[in-house]
Amino acid sequence: MVRVTYGAPRHRKKARYFKATRGYRGGRSKLWRTVREAIMRSWAYSFRDRKQRKRQFRRLWIIRINAAARMRGMNYSRFMAGLKQAGIHLNRKQLSELAIHDTGAFDALVEAAKGAQAAKSA
Repeated sequence: MVRVTYGAPRHRKKARYFKATRGYRGGRSKLWRTVREAIMRSWAYSFRDRKQRKRQFRRLWIIRINAAARMRGMNYSRFMAGLKQAGIHLNRKQLSELAIHDTGAFDALVEAAKGAQAAKSA
């Protein structure tokens, strides 16, 4: 029976891992077992944080929209409900950009939302 050691492929794999952990502190960039653990953990964090980035941006956009709407005498939930009733379909990222960079357009949206709310209640 032939004993296979996988010398070259194993060396390539280890070299790839060591290259990925360059700059890590202490044994996390020098010791094979620690390098492997550090890289696995970093992949797990990367996967998790790609999802969390989307959540965090959505939260940021909502905070910005709420602040801009409150400056115009309306809160976030009523503003969004009014936009929905008015048939205006803009996502939160676009609304946030309008609130920051194009205040005139955002004022028009607030007025449209207020008008839709008034029409519904009347």
